[in-house]
Amino acid sequence: MRRYGKHTDEDDIRQRPNRKGNRPRTNIRPKHEEAVEGMVLTVDRGRLTCLVEDRAVVAMKARELGRKAAVVGDRVAIVGDLSGEKDTLARIVRIEPRGSVLRRTADDDDPYERVVVANADQLAIVTALADPEPRPRLIDRCLVAAFDGGLSPLLVLTKSDLAPPDKFLELYGALDIPYVVTSREELRSEAAADRVRAHLDGRITAFVGHSGVGKTTLVNALVPPERRRTTGHVNAVTGRGRHTTTSALALPLAGGGGGWVIDTPGVRSFGLNHVDPSRVIHAFPDLEPGTEGCPRACSHDEPDCALDEWVAEGHADPQRLYSLRRLLATRERREGD
Repeated sequence: MRRYGKHTDEDDIRQRPNRKGNRPRTNIRPKHEEAVEGMVLTVDRGRLTCLVEDRAVVAMKARELGRKAAVVGDRVAIVGDLSGEKDTLARIVRIEPRGSVLRRTADDDDPYERVVVANADQLAIVTALADPEPRPRLIDRCLVAAFDGGLSPLLVLTKSDLAPPDKFLELYGALDIPYVVTSREELRSEAAADRVRAHLDGRITAFVGHSGVGKTTLVNALVPPERRRTTGHVNAVTGRGRHTTTSALALPLAGGGGGWVIDTPGVRSFGLNHVDPSRVIHAFPDLEPGTEGCPRACSHDEPDCALDEWVAEGHADPQRLYSLRRLLATRERREGD
């Protein structure tokens, strides 16, 4: 075996022949300084439709991104053909840091985390007051995901002509969450859309809710007519809606308010395996100072929790503590309970 000294010449180094005749691999990646920023509007079987300036551009993810996936709402850097013309394809070379993330797992035992939407400012949780019946546990889970992901929640209650909202709103009064109540008749006019739009102007809002609650119908009332999506109906036997929205889609808000709405597929479960319960307390700034006396790794729902004494001394509303503990318990309960 030949041993090389300190002063080897290039000719002394053996090189493995490149049978393919292409360039050798390198860890140095291009910076793509000429890349243009875009926003992901929807994802369909590996093709991503992005908004670049005022046009829709279809792109695919560059191989150099590896397994990193882009989702609706992501800000991305794009190179290639950006004309937006038919049969053209650009390339996404970078996914910019996310300001917020809405995530879920299939259930509480599933370790695989799914990013639903990126960079949304607000989460509109749509629920019907009847037909189908509201599911408070599912709403609680959506609230936890919103607080954990950095989104402000908004409750949108539909079908108020079938049931009054008062009793339902009592459950969330202590959380001080903004809400809008609509009826089926109002959705046929501009009245309901205008009230909801007042909470959406200038913001990116993701809409979630289980099938049949009128989520897509409401979204259609908020976006330009040419952007409206297909709607379904509620099964009279099961009381559940049929999935008509199969992929998330970002749509511009009508009326020139500069906002965006993101319609997402109807959900029948919302797993929280990815959520660290210790982060939920950050959504309760009036209770957070009271945790300083808590034992290490306190779940805030145990006998030694300092929040009990904090609230008893009058520092916060007892209903706020009840709401916190109800949300923390959602990981241990099924949505239909």
